[in-house]
Amino acid sequence: ECSTTESSDDIEKQELEEVSYEEGTLFFDTKEYFTEPAVSCGSVRGAMDQADDLEETEKQLDNVEKIHSVKEDCDSRYPQIERRKKLPDPVEEVKGVSLWSMIKDNVGKDLTRVCLPVYFNEPISSLQKCFEDLEYSYLLDRAYKYGKEGNSLQRILNVAAFAVSGYASSEGRHCKPFNPLLGETYEADYPDKGVRFFSEKVSHHPTLIACHCEGKGWKFWGDSNLRTKFWGRSIQLDPVGVLTLEFDDGEIFQWSKVTTSIYNLILGKVYCDHHGLMHIHGNRQYSCKLKFKEQSILDRNPHQVHGFVEDLSGKKVATLIGKWDDSMYYINGDGSGRPKDCSPSSSATLLWKRNKPPPNLTRYNLTSFAITLNELTPGLQENLPPTDSRLRPDQRHLENGEYDRANSEKQRLERRQRM
Repeated sequence: ECSTTESSDDIEKQELEEVSYEEGTLFFDTKEYFTEPAVSCGSVRGAMDQADDLEETEKQLDNVEKIHSVKEDCDSRYPQIERRKKLPDPVEEVKGVSLWSMIKDNVGKDLTRVCLPVYFNEPISSLQKCFEDLEYSYLLDRAYKYGKEGNSLQRILNVAAFAVSGYASSEGRHCKPFNPLLGETYEADYPDKGVRFFSEKVSHHPTLIACHCEGKGWKFWGDSNLRTKFWGRSIQLDPVGVLTLEFDDGEIFQWSKVTTSIYNLILGKVYCDHHGLMHIHGNRQYSCKLKFKEQSILDRNPHQVHGFVEDLSGKKVATLIGKWDDSMYYINGDGSGRPKDCSPSSSATLLWKRNKPPPNLTRYNLTSFAITLNELTPGLQENLPPTDSRLRPDQRHLENGEYDRANSEKQRLERRQRM
C-alpha cells in the first residue's frame, strides 16, 4: 500500500529509483500477491430482509419519484439480485490503536506513503469506493430521459445532483479504504441498477486509479489520484483527475472533485468535510457551478452546497441548494429570493434525497450499498479475474473480523509490492 516512513529527501530519491525500476517492470502479478487459502464471504439473508428491502424500495419511490411526478419506465426487465444486508459478525474484538501514535512523525508529508495497520481500514478498496460514488446512478438514468425529451435544463440539474450525491456516503466514515496493488481490479455488474462498472489501479507512484461505467443511455469514466497533506490535527485530501459523463446523444459533462478534510485526529470527535468549487462543464447549452461551503467551528448548519446553472450567455437559469450529506433542491431563476442559510423554501423542488442508513450499523458506518460491494454472491468467484479486490485476503479477513490475520496479510502484500 505504501512505503515506510521517510524524510522528504529520502522519498524523492526512492521515487527516482522506483521510476527506473518500473520502466523494466510495468505490471506486478497481482494474482501471486493474493494467493492464500480461500476465505469465506459472510452473507446474511432471510425472509425478513426481503420484506425490509421491499419496504425500503417503496419508500424510496415515494420520496423521490412521486415528489417529482416523473414517470419512470418500469425496470422489471432487470432481475432483482438478492444481496446481503449486513457484514459478518466479527470473529475477534477490535483492538484500540491510537492514530496519532502512528502518524505524529509525518506532519506535512504525503500520508499515502505511510504504512498504517489494518485497524484503520474499512473492508473495501479504493477501487470499490469509486463504484460507491455511483450509488445514485438513477439520477443519470433520469437525466438521459430528460435529454431525450428535449429538457436540457432538467438534464444538467440531475447531473449536478449526481455529482453531489457521491459525497453522502462519507458522513460518519472514519476509516480509510484499502490502497489497491498495482494491477488490482474491481468489476461490478448490477442488473437491478442497470449498470456495469470496472476499475483498475494503473500506476503505483503516483497512485492512479482508472474507472469506467456503462448505464442506461450513458457512460461515465475517469481517473483519480489523491494528494494528501497531514497538518497535525487534520488531513487534507486534494483530488487530481477529471470525471467525464457522456450520454448516447453526444452531450458530455466534465468535472473534478472538491477538497476533503478530516479533522480532530488528536482530540474530539473525528469528522470529515468537503469544500471548494466544482465546475461542471457541458459541451452544449448549460454548465453548472457549485460551491461546497467549508464548515466552521461554530457552524450550526454544516455541509451546505449551493450553486447555479448557467446558459451560454452566462445567465443564471436555475439555482441549486442543499447539503451533500442529505439532499439537493433547485429553484428556477437566479434564486435571488432564496434563504441566506441555503435551506430549501416551499418553492424549491427536490432532486435527490440520501437513502436511509442500514439498521445494523457497524464501526465502519457503511451504507446499505457499500455493504454489498465486497460480497461474493453465489457463482461469482469463478467468474472473477484473480486480481479482483473481493479476493484480497487481508480485506476479506478484516470484513470477517479476523484482525490479526488481516494485519499479517496486509504486511505481506505490502512487502511483495515493494520487491
